[in-house]
Amino acid sequence: MPDDLHAAWPPLAAAEWPGLMRAGDFAAAWRISDAVLAARDPATRDAPGTPYHERWVWDGTEPDGRRVLVRCYHGLGDTLQFVRFLPALRARAAHVTLECQKELCGLLACLPGVDRLVAFDTANPLPRSPCDIEVMELAHVLRAGADAVAAPVPYLTLPPHRLARGRQRAGGHTALCWRAGDWDPDRSVALPDLLRALGDCGRYVSLQRGAASAEAEPAWFANPFDDDCDVMETAALICGADHVVTVDTMVAHLAGALGCAATVLLKRDPDWRWAATAGRSVWYPSLRLQGSKQGLLF
Repeated sequence: MPDDLHAAWPPLAAAEWPGLMRAGDFAAAWRISDAVLAARDPATRDAPGTPYHERWVWDGTEPDGRRVLVRCYHGLGDTLQFVRFLPALRARAAHVTLECQKELCGLLACLPGVDRLVAFDTANPLPRSPCDIEVMELAHVLRAGADAVAAPVPYLTLPPHRLARGRQRAGGHTALCWRAGDWDPDRSVALPDLLRALGDCGRYVSLQRGAASAEAEPAWFANPFDDDCDVMETAALICGADHVVTVDTMVAHLAGALGCAATVLLKRDPDWRWAATAGRSVWYPSLRLQGSKQGLLF
């Protein structure tokens, strides 16, 4: 559950839950989630007047033998992290519809465990189904343990023509993403500082999108000023790169889900999904975790 949501929990739950997730004590974390869910007012479930990222969706009933609608109300990275649980959900449900961000539809089109894929229209979401679940609630619904969290990786793949294009464009360079969303500037690093820490590694590939893509100048990048927001294209560049260095943003989840080698630069107090001290991620074995203030080592 993202920081902005669990912060609204009762103080004890909000304080304990992230630490349990970082420690890998998932059973204890789900007991807290059970207590929070039991205390909620059913009238507030998926309430239309509530911002999507603050909504809770699952009513606590089991998905077995039912038609399930999985909604994606949070960020692209959140969706990429939790779609790993869809095959396990489908093993219990009669039918699974995934209502995901339109940017991810191409990437998730062949994902196992999905009977129907629908682009999420925020103005006209799908009507309720017999069992609705927000994608980040799946781990709780399934009572995922360490084995389920460390599901077989990669669980996302690209078609051969996309992989070939990525190899051609990335050319074995190191790929960089240095700016996260503006809602948490502490996750970002300054590009000049990153380049200085990396030293003389030749030219790079930019995975940066949005306004910060303008910082990728031709002197340093093989794809200067690249602002192609096609997630499939970003995934292809990741697969074609020799290594990825990224801050905590969608690129980290994308590299991990694809099983590509990457170093993830974390702020001093990282999000609950990243262990505070371990150098590896239980969610993504191919990622190396590193504090952004500790220097860059490969």
